Amino acid sequence: MRRNRAAVLAGSILVAGSVCAQDAPDAIQILPAQGNVYMLIGDGGNTLVQVGDDGFVAVDPQYEDTAPALMAAIRTLTDRPIRNVVVTHFHPDHLMGSAALIELGSGRVPAIPSIMAHENVLLRLAGMDPPPPPEVWPENTYFGGQRDFYLNGEAVVLYHMPAAHTDGDSIVFFRKSDVIATGDVFTPDRFPMIDIENGGSVEGYIDALNFILRLTVPAHMQEGGTRVVPGHGRLSEEIEVVEYRNMLTIVRDRVQALIDDGLSLGDVLAARPARDYHAEYHGDREDWTTDMFVEAVYRSLRGE
Repeated sequence: MRRNRAAVLAGSILVAGSVCAQDAPDAIQILPAQGNVYMLIGDGGNTLVQVGDDGFVAVDPQYEDTAPALMAAIRTLTDRPIRNVVVTHFHPDHLMGSAALIELGSGRVPAIPSIMAHENVLLRLAGMDPPPPPEVWPENTYFGGQRDFYLNGEAVVLYHMPAAHTDGDSIVFFRKSDVIATGDVFTPDRFPMIDIENGGSVEGYIDALNFILRLTVPAHMQEGGTRVVPGHGRLSEEIEVVEYRNMLTIVRDRVQALIDDGLSLGDVLAARPARDYHAEYHGDREDWTTDMFVEAVYRSLRGE
């Protein structure tokens, strides 16, 4: 039987002075993921933090105005300086807090923190009009399929997921702790957001989920094992990624069959190929509805 997720979250630490999350919208919840890695939950989504004697690394530091509360939460875990910020893609809820967190977390210990990302993140930022402030641009980019570094006795590996959520997605694997930060390649609280205009695709998304599943190893009866920290949503394990991959594959195949039958986008939407997943993946969200998701799958399959 799967663990009660609400009970797990109820045991998390609430950080925002001494008030509860419901009383302070900028509160950060701290949830131990595994090993020396923590999941910090805020208004901008999830930030993953690895701590230790060498300092700390933060993955996806949310928004600029989230940085003070995020830093206050991190200081309950470590007094060491920040060493790196890793950005999984260029969307503002994952990027814009980078410079502010580095400024707050550098401390007096000599350190040269950097913002790390795939080169396509930098190219997307350079193509924006107007571009974001230069201090949030990643200066430590990688160009191939992966990049790694070593911190706090642990290998940290960045893998590029081409043409998934965007064309610059990275997943971040903390090997000793056995924790993966997925960014928005996996978001169990919503349908996959396929950003076609910025290089995303349904096939690349499925490939990325399958890659994550090659890294994850479940424990007994699918409970425990590798922890998966999504860009948004609950702390997960392999089984949630399997269910998400299966849903996306099934919807992809349904939409492809309707396209093969010659149906237009309007006809495909009317057929409601994702209707049985609408409730589970909150298809009535204002920012990403079921119809938006199905349209993205349709356009991706047609190469539009």
